[in-house]
Amino acid sequence: MEQKIRVDRNLGDNLRRLRTESGISQEKLCAELQRRGCDIGRTTYAKYESGELNIRASILVELHRIYRCSYDDFFEGLDAPESTSAKHL
Repeated sequence: MEQKIRVDRNLGDNLRRLRTESGISQEKLCAELQRRGCDIGRTTYAKYESGELNIRASILVELHRIYRCSYDDFFEGLDAPESTSAKHL
């Protein structure tokens, strides 16, 4: 069962950027993921990109292989500045 996320950092913008830079539609990407053994439909993948669902690690691993990118590319721009209270912990 997919886990819904609360307001948190999300990879959606980076997932969308990597997919569009690769020139592939969500539908074709999901077909490739399914071919690689990932049970995912376009609607679920769209929720990853919109930040409505957390992405599963197995999907992230396959996207890393498909895009031939660094894992850092998925997390680009998600480093939030440390809050003052966090510095004192």
